[in-house]
Amino acid sequence: MSVKVAVAQMDPKLGQNAANLARILALFREATGEGARLVVFPECAVSGYGFATLEAGYAAAEAIPGPATEALATVCRETNAYAVVGLLERDGSANLYNSAALISPEGVVGVYRKAHLPLLGIDRFTTPGDSGFRVWETAIGRVGMVICYDLRFPEAARVLALAGADIIALPTNWPDGSQNAPQFVTRTRALENRVFLLACNRCGEESGFWFFGHSQISDPGGNVLAEAGDGEEICYAEIEPAQARQKRIVLRPDAFELDTVGDRRPDLYAALVKA
Repeated sequence: MSVKVAVAQMDPKLGQNAANLARILALFREATGEGARLVVFPECAVSGYGFATLEAGYAAAEAIPGPATEALATVCRETNAYAVVGLLERDGSANLYNSAALISPEGVVGVYRKAHLPLLGIDRFTTPGDSGFRVWETAIGRVGMVICYDLRFPEAARVLALAGADIIALPTNWPDGSQNAPQFVTRTRALENRVFLLACNRCGEESGFWFFGHSQISDPGGNVLAEAGDGEEICYAEIEPAQARQKRIVLRPDAFELDTVGDRRPDLYAALVKA
């Protein structure tokens, strides 16, 4: 089954949730109007990212389900499509999470809370995520989520691949200095796990940082199917999620075959789970 997917690169405005949500909905309608069944938005697309204090970030946070996810669920129902959107989440406690929500025509399917936190933006104040790395079965394939800095930790994407992910959605805020992420890391994670990786970066300037865009869709062979420039842009690709379930690559039968999932040696990896 072929599925059209999209990454919607945008320039969120810090603390302007209503305006950001309006832009997200407009881009979602544009992408689904072009046939996209899954649209991925940047990290903290609803709120912006570069908050200087926990209190400022908390004021821009929402519950999940909440106003942003409910508005997106409405347009998902209207278009029979899916969205992954980044937002700051509050859960009724003092904790603040950098989260991503997977939204379907039926509503919120899943929530991922960012596990690896850099010393940057609101992540200086958020609580490390406790949701683990989960995969959700949908009508368009099996979808997992990680956020930005998580990409630098190969274990995160590998756990999702082992859980059966066809598609890994990566909302991100890559600032200047992180250009090696789309140049090397995205396609490497896609290749080594044999998954489709949909990385959606933001663009524009915020809190003294320039975010360079270059959102990207990579296939299980590590090939870039689509890549944005440095401004607002929607990129599209036709993918076949079932390709991600073919982990063994047969270049010459019985002579040259590779399986970077099946050929693992977990018995030698004990050091990976030591603190």
